[in-house]
Amino acid sequence: MNKTYLLFTKESKVRIWGLTSPERIKRVLGDAVVCVDDLDSIPDEARVLIFRGDFLYEDRLVKSFVECADTLLYVKRFGKKIFVAANVMKKDALAALKVIEGKAEPSILKDVQIHSPKTVASGFHKHLRKFEPPFVLPVSKRKARELEDKLFDWSYKGVTDLVTKWWWPKPAKEVVRACVKLGIRPNHVTTVGMILVLIAGYLFYEGYLGLGLLAAWIMTFLDTVDGKLARVTVTSSRFGHYFDHIIDIVHPPFWYLLWGIGIEKSGQYFLDYPTAPIYWAIFLGYIAGRLCEGFFQWFIERFGIFCWKPVDSLFRLITARRNPCLIILTLSYLVGRPDYGLVGVAVWTVLTTAFLFVRLLMAFFQKVRGRKITSWLSEPHKYGSPTGLLHRWFVKR
Repeated sequence: MNKTYLLFTKESKVRIWGLTSPERIKRVLGDAVVCVDDLDSIPDEARVLIFRGDFLYEDRLVKSFVECADTLLYVKRFGKKIFVAANVMKKDALAALKVIEGKAEPSILKDVQIHSPKTVASGFHKHLRKFEPPFVLPVSKRKARELEDKLFDWSYKGVTDLVTKWWWPKPAKEVVRACVKLGIRPNHVTTVGMILVLIAGYLFYEGYLGLGLLAAWIMTFLDTVDGKLARVTVTSSRFGHYFDHIIDIVHPPFWYLLWGIGIEKSGQYFLDYPTAPIYWAIFLGYIAGRLCEGFFQWFIERFGIFCWKPVDSLFRLITARRNPCLIILTLSYLVGRPDYGLVGVAVWTVLTTAFLFVRLLMAFFQKVRGRKITSWLSEPHKYGSPTGLLHRWFVKR
């Protein structure tokens, strides 16, 4: 298989989240390309990717552009087309380079398609569960902070719980900025988060519920930080992905169990009802809910159950995951009845799992009838007004 070669022109030394644009593209493409400094280093039958190094490209767009053979990519600035990238064979590379540098018109290239970012990559981002058109933006020192904000916003999941969506973004951005300056990597943050999982669990077990909640909330905040840090610096790894996700999936029901044990051990609160059924409801409900989500992705569609219809995206804001359940525990602690929190988590877990099971059955029957399952985020214009809450919460233009 012929290798693809990567060449940059008009490079900028401005760093966005610690990386220049060429450095970011190299990380995004990794071993899929060979980076060269000039066209003479490229074999005659090879394919060449050429990027202007003074523009910031969204990661998804860069990956998609590799598959767009014989293509010129342009963006519009002040009503004028500016060509910023090319995917061509070596024989056309010099002409493409001249077009990108503004020294020739695209007409000198025969049989080459011309595309904008929107026609190269879809606006629906399955991994980040949101609709946001791909972007290509000029890099300048004056705009560096604005570009960092843009890239951070892009790295954020669209469909998530209400705490992650609305409480954490601003403080998380500043912590990510500090991590980049200090050279702290995502796995370092995840490791601290894992330690806090254990500390929170121990404090719950010993009956120090307030301190346990503090450790738990800090952990959930760091869980937002590590993912955003990985995306803006392109330092995601397979190990880091599984390390983070295994921690996230495993610990929540054990926290609730230890919370209940801590209540009983402390002797400060009333527990005038059997706890075993509560623990069973929490564990079985939690596992069943996760299985509903997994079955949808494995057997229905990869985009996930919470991206199917608007009601599913809205429901994700409050479904019985860790952060909404922590709100229940926190409120119960503040009113002096943490036992109510334990019951509240159990009831909410069962109810939300029942909802997910019904939605899974609906999707299954629709699929077996041969009807296509699509995400509403792939065509958000069909759902509600562009100025309505639904679009303001989940769709970025």
